Amino acid sequence: MANSAALPTMLSFSAPDLREQIEALPEGTALIGISTTGRAITVDLDTESPHVLVCTATGGGSTTMLRSLTAQFLHQGAHALVLDPKRISHLWAKSLPTMTHRGNIAGIHDAQVHLAAELERRLDLEGDLDDVPRLIGAVDEANTTLRQLARYWETFRQKDDPKTSPAVAALEEVLWVGRAARIHVIFDGRPQATVLEGPAHELFATVILARFTADTWQRLAPMAGPTPKQHLHPGRFHVVQQDTTHETQAVLMTDADIVNWLTAPTD
Repeated sequence: MANSAALPTMLSFSAPDLREQIEALPEGTALIGISTTGRAITVDLDTESPHVLVCTATGGGSTTMLRSLTAQFLHQGAHALVLDPKRISHLWAKSLPTMTHRGNIAGIHDAQVHLAAELERRLDLEGDLDDVPRLIGAVDEANTTLRQLARYWETFRQKDDPKTSPAVAALEEVLWVGRAARIHVIFDGRPQATVLEGPAHELFATVILARFTADTWQRLAPMAGPTPKQHLHPGRFHVVQQDTTHETQAVLMTDADIVNWLTAPTD
C-alpha cells in the first residue's frame, strides 16, 4: 500500500499484514486507515489528540469508525464505555468483559454520572496512573444522546438542582480535563453550543469527516482550508490533523472481527 494505485477499495481487518500492522502500534495509538498517498493515518491519544471527533451524514460510516477505534484501544488494555442510543449499533460491546454498553437514556445518564465520579477519582491520584487502565468513552449519535439527556434531566430535576444535566456536564468535564485522567472521548456528531458549553469542537485535535456539507467543513475544520471534493466510496473519510487533510480509506472491522480478536487474539 505504498501509493494511491495500491489503495484497496475496502480496507478489511482481515487483509494481509493489516492486523499485524495494527497490533504493532504503540499503546494509545490506533490506525484510522491508509491515505490515498499510501500513508498510515493514526490517532495518538497521548501526544496529539486526547479526543476524536467523527462527523458524517447518515450512512457515512461513523458507527464503523467508532467500532474500529474503540476495539483497537481495547486490544491494548483499555476499558470502554459505549453509549448506543439506537441500542443495536454496538451489540458487539455487550460480550466483552472490559466494556460497558448502555442504550436506554436512563442507563446512559447513570453511566455518565459514574464517569464524572471516576474522573474525579483519577484526578485525585495526581498523575499516579500507571496501574489505571485507559478509559474510552465512545458516544454514538452524540447530538441526539445529549438532547435526550437534557430532556431526561428535566423530568426529575428539583428546584435546587443545577439546570445543566449532570450527565452532559460529565461529558464536558471529560472533554476539558480527561487527558490528565487517561479518559478519552470518541464523539460521533457535530458539537453544538446549544448542548455543550464553550468551543467544544476545539477540543478535538483529530477530526474525521465523511459526506459532509460545506457548512460542516467550515465549522469543524476551517484551519484545513477550503472544503475538499468528496468521494462517496464506502469507508472513505477526510481526516484533519494539525491543519492537514488526509483522504483516507478507513479500516473496516466487523462485529465478528472484533469479538474474535479480543476474545481469541491468537486466532
